[in-house]
Amino acid sequence: MTFDTVKEMIASQLRADASTITEDTRLVEDLKADSANIMVMIMDLEDQFGITVEDDQIMKLKTVGDVVRYIDSMK
Repeated sequence: MTFDTVKEMIASQLRADASTITEDTRLVEDLKADSANIMVMIMDLEDQFGITVEDDQIMKLKTVGDVVRYIDSMK
């Protein structure tokens, strides 16, 4: 499932407790991700899922659920 993979990747990168991450978890406000964290996350997700995240979409990815839905829409 996409969510589980994304959750584990984000938890590892941001040193967050994976058990606290839900689809409603906000990347910046809840997980304290900064722009560098977001860019690394995007590159890792692109490699993991074989997708390309367009620059204009990055700012729309506010929650973990947003990321999951975007990845699923690109498959």
